[in-house]
Amino acid sequence: MMKRNELVFIPVPGKSHLAPSVEFAHELLRKDDRFSVTFLLINSSFDMSPIPMPVSSNPHIQFLRVPQPQSSQLPSRDLMKDSFVNYTILYIKSHATQIKDIIANRFSTPSSNHFSGLIVDTFCAEIIDVAVELGVPSYLFFTSGAAILGLLLYLNSNTDKLDGSESDVDHHIPSYLNPVPTNVLPTSFTDKEDMMKTQGNNIRKTKGIIVNTVLELETHAVQSLSDGVIPPLYTVGPLLDIKGKVNGRQSDRDQIMKWLDDQPPKSVVLLCFGNYGAFSTTQLKEIAIGLERSGQRFLWSVRKSQSDGTTEDYENPNEALPEGFLERTKEVGRVCGWAPQVEVLAHPATGGFVSHCGWNSILESLLFGVPIVTWPMYAEQNINAFQLVRDLELGVELTLDFRRDSGDIVITAEEVERSLRCLFNSGEGSLVRKKVEEMSDKFRKAVSKGGSSYESFRCFVEDVLANVELQN
Repeated sequence: MMKRNELVFIPVPGKSHLAPSVEFAHELLRKDDRFSVTFLLINSSFDMSPIPMPVSSNPHIQFLRVPQPQSSQLPSRDLMKDSFVNYTILYIKSHATQIKDIIANRFSTPSSNHFSGLIVDTFCAEIIDVAVELGVPSYLFFTSGAAILGLLLYLNSNTDKLDGSESDVDHHIPSYLNPVPTNVLPTSFTDKEDMMKTQGNNIRKTKGIIVNTVLELETHAVQSLSDGVIPPLYTVGPLLDIKGKVNGRQSDRDQIMKWLDDQPPKSVVLLCFGNYGAFSTTQLKEIAIGLERSGQRFLWSVRKSQSDGTTEDYENPNEALPEGFLERTKEVGRVCGWAPQVEVLAHPATGGFVSHCGWNSILESLLFGVPIVTWPMYAEQNINAFQLVRDLELGVELTLDFRRDSGDIVITAEEVERSLRCLFNSGEGSLVRKKVEEMSDKFRKAVSKGGSSYESFRCFVEDVLANVELQN
């Protein structure tokens, strides 16, 4: 049996990070059969429960669980209340001994595959020291875009630039074309104690950075990072699980797709806000009024929060919506709980997407040529929305600085109505749509033979193999 060059992946225990990592592994093995990939899965940092074990049809992609350290080795749960980012970084770092032991045992026999490198997520960058101790190259897998990678590295070199910044101050950050307002930055980035800002030191130790983006989308940001000091960038996106999974919701999926089949092309706006996208009943009613006034056809995923921050369906959506809304809009709209987002975006009837602006959702919408109306909610989504609207001119602004935990701030029905009319019934919306459709074509060319992402993948493979030769 041929010995393969095995890469060990340490992903963040979360769907939005794990999914593109697994897709990267599949794409790598489709391109080169000299490799194998093993994922080491850490329990959820939120409640320490095991994350669902992914399934791969490729026998050379394996998933192993990392044992939980003793409680005395874990960071205090009290830290989570002060900084979930810091807690997560320290929580993952506390598994370093277990990770090192698994790797050492896995490659301890003459018949073992060749351990060719360690690939870590940004939150796992402290684990890079394990690669140093084992004498193998390490690589960073960055699940967001190149611009926010540039922001992270900028903060690492300018740690005091954003500390306690006023909300009306703009910042000149090299990876963005336009000055960046403080109020769209991830809130933790203005905290001088935020550990994410120090991760640049670890990132610079790597042999390269794999970024889930497309060169033609983030040309400026990628060029700003090509200074010879930062490790090489491999822009290999879009890495997306476009097959999707119905997770036991086949009946719901079928009803939604049948409804879409009956709608005119590019006439429906999808409103869907990710795994943590839930609103107050006050906000839901404003959205409903704005939708109804706009007259726009819609598919709206309405969810409520659970105790762990994720969302679940309403048993009866009527309880959260204006009286009579569902009856009045039944000819033009459909309210659902869970929605098969990828399939909906790929459907010819879908013409717009009111989105939380998670990076995966942005890539999905651009791949299928569906323009976004921006409604960010937390983490890096605000600066993603800013980049999409201001730098890339590929989105329509509803809000850039809304945050899920912003208390009494409510987006009004008038703002919702205005943004939808802008997208579907204005010159600005037509221009954005044209640019998005052009970017969709560039995405498809990028992953084709000779395209930018295809070639970047090839360079990554060559560099890994060259680094293996240096080890021998």
